[in-house]
Amino acid sequence: MTQEQWSQVDEYIVKSLVPTDTALDAALSASAKAGLPAINVAPNQGKFLNLLASIQGARNILEIGTLGGYSTIWLARALPAGGRLVTLELDPKHAEVARQNLARAGVGEQVSIRVGRAADTLAALAKEAVAAFDFVFIDADKQSIPEYFEWALKLTRVGSVIVVDNVVRKGAVIDAASSDPNVQGVRRFNERLSNTPGVSATAIQTVGSKGYDGFSLIRVTGP
Repeated sequence: MTQEQWSQVDEYIVKSLVPTDTALDAALSASAKAGLPAINVAPNQGKFLNLLASIQGARNILEIGTLGGYSTIWLARALPAGGRLVTLELDPKHAEVARQNLARAGVGEQVSIRVGRAADTLAALAKEAVAAFDFVFIDADKQSIPEYFEWALKLTRVGSVIVVDNVVRKGAVIDAASSDPNVQGVRRFNERLSNTPGVSATAIQTVGSKGYDGFSLIRVTGP
């Protein structure tokens, strides 16, 4: 198995099951033109998030890591009328590109972009006593995943779903001696997750156009 074959299979899946979408294509094009890193989820992964949020019946969604808003669009499209999505982005330039992409996709009014350090924004959300989030997608700096996970638990309810992206790191997650802070961040997250009561969780390895990685799927089952 090679990266070329993984990418070809993803292309086949996308052509078969994820119809071409002008707004999503435009979001990727605008993000590339603005010089944003090409680290957005793949189209079939975006559709997967959309389906998970739809199955969950999510009315309130939290996304940690906006980038150009590609995954944000997928998630916002899962919202029912009156639903809302809060997405957190550190870089003001990325946030502005995302605003334009979200407006073009017709979901701008349902989405609130909070700019700044996610740790600060999450603390502010907690102080605002916002309604509990039904679905959380964590796709930001991996060193801080343990902290983002703790905030996600505080901002959700029993029955909420939390998805954490990029938790396999090309298999490097099994290397306890790794000097990569991203790997160590994921390992700290996994250790914390395994010792957290009131959750049921698993992790899945994935291959595709984005390479070899994986995600964690968590359901809040108790306080």
